[in-house]
Amino acid sequence: MALHPKLIDLSLGRLEVLLKALGDPHLRLPPVIHVAGTNGKGSTTAFMRAILEAAGLSVHVYTSPHLVRFHERIRLGQKGFGQLVSESALMDAFERCEAANKGAPITVFEMTTAAAFLLFAEHPADVLLLEVGLGGEFDATNVIAEAKATIITPVSIDHAEYLGATIEEIAAAKAGILKRGTPAIIARQTFSAAEAVIERKAQRVGAPLFAAGQHFDSSEEEGRLVYRDEAGLLDLPLPRLMGVHQIGNAGTAIAALRAAGFDLPMDAYARGMETVQWPARMQNLTRGTLAALLPQGAELWLDGGHNPEGGQVVAETMRRLHQRSPKPLHLIVGMLATKDARLFLQAFAPLAESVKAIPIPSQKMARTPEEVAALAEEAGLRAAIASDVTQALHAIFTETAQQPVRILITGSLYLAGDILSANGTPPD
Repeated sequence: MALHPKLIDLSLGRLEVLLKALGDPHLRLPPVIHVAGTNGKGSTTAFMRAILEAAGLSVHVYTSPHLVRFHERIRLGQKGFGQLVSESALMDAFERCEAANKGAPITVFEMTTAAAFLLFAEHPADVLLLEVGLGGEFDATNVIAEAKATIITPVSIDHAEYLGATIEEIAAAKAGILKRGTPAIIARQTFSAAEAVIERKAQRVGAPLFAAGQHFDSSEEEGRLVYRDEAGLLDLPLPRLMGVHQIGNAGTAIAALRAAGFDLPMDAYARGMETVQWPARMQNLTRGTLAALLPQGAELWLDGGHNPEGGQVVAETMRRLHQRSPKPLHLIVGMLATKDARLFLQAFAPLAESVKAIPIPSQKMARTPEEVAALAEEAGLRAAIASDVTQALHAIFTETAQQPVRILITGSLYLAGDILSANGTPPD
């Protein structure tokens, strides 16, 4: 991080030069499933990993950002369950990449992607689940020559300063990962304009299209997840990940694995639903330092949602949870200045009793608690500030006289990482 600028520069040329100096490891990868989109990339990838590992396959995974430890970005596959890259292996890969780069300009993400490709090429595995960092067409991960399948999860306005101010421009950037002859699995889109752009791109490049609502679908029926496509129906347990949006993410993952040609037993899909893990996505914190502060009957939830569409799906999940088990909802929120905090919080206006705005100490681009509180008030919520999460929790407990409440910490993946660290429950 100290050697290279954090500035995002969407291009491929520098990385291709470095990879050539390293012996082109990106051309020696296991079969790849490439994942782009705005919301749901990580969850969809987590579903695929859980299903494939349940089938006994070894699965490499590349995701970003990390929550607590940098090593979360690179998971090396092995029979059974993969492991986060070790400190020694990561250091060795970075040192070789630095030596090959010879001090030439390059970004942090490009260097990390080069190191990941080096590790993935040198450790045999059955499949690589490769998540785009930003955009698609000019993202560092898009140096790969081929893939077994490409996925585009729901697209919405995010990173507009890099990808474009309109949903069409952003969708076009994401659709840049589509490749001739490679199945293109398109999740159900929030915006029809995004879907139209992606479908036109698929047709233009000659990528066979598998679109949710047209070629496959998933739904909750009588407490089960039912998946349908042209090959038949799967009747599965509901996903371990909470939220109605996870039904769609699970369906997208299943469609991708089937379109990619993986012949998996039925029980692998079922066990995948039951074992899937993806931290900071509607995660119920039931143990740890912060969880220990809760009065009896109180609940503490964590979600890294940070854009308006993310706010809507999390709010809908909390609404359904309240219908099943009514408890007053209180929010603890920290957000970056680059995110639309007012629109994000507006989704919770009918639900939440209060908002406690807190800082994100690790981020220079974070909004101040005063800014977040003011935007929450504009969104129709009663808001106050707190110096940190512990003070926010104690304020809620005092105001509610230690009564059973439901507390949701949300607004940023960076905040979520800080919370998992403070709670002593980092991802593994």
